[in-house]
Amino acid sequence: MSQEEIISAIGRAALENDHYSGCSQAVLGALQSELGIGDAESFRAATTLSGGVARRGETCGALLGALLGLGLVCGRDDMKNTAAYGHALDEAQSVIEDFKTAVQARFGIANPLPSTLCRDIQTEIFGRYFEMADDADRQAFLDASGHDDNRCPLVCATAAEVAARKILALRQHP
Repeated sequence: MSQEEIISAIGRAALENDHYSGCSQAVLGALQSELGIGDAESFRAATTLSGGVARRGETCGALLGALLGLGLVCGRDDMKNTAAYGHALDEAQSVIEDFKTAVQARFGIANPLPSTLCRDIQTEIFGRYFEMADDADRQAFLDASGHDDNRCPLVCATAAEVAARKILALRQHP
């Protein structure tokens, strides 16, 4: 399988995973299964990061799943290893910027994303923010086709593809 086919498969897996809710796990799970990184504990740890951190609309859960996957590959094992820490943060900055650019392009957003906040990304995609911690607003998100393939699952696919591309590049040139 070519690198682009692997990246595409990871994106499709993340998109499919998000149909069950849990954008962080959707992305991390796709990266884990296709790239052989992490384990059940790291997957479980991503549970509470969905919907912008526990459904609070903060940092996009799909992006957090991508960054967790990146950390599994280039993160430090020892707190004292500040060189590895710096390297991982540099790589994370690249993933964040690539994610923002890719979301903007994939959804045809005219202006650069103002942030990586779930609430800002939702506003760009849906024209409004849904308060996921509120049962009625979460239902409104579902009623607005929030889990259709061209909505939040596509954000998950985008995050997974960006992370996969970076991880594969790191594996080729550490």
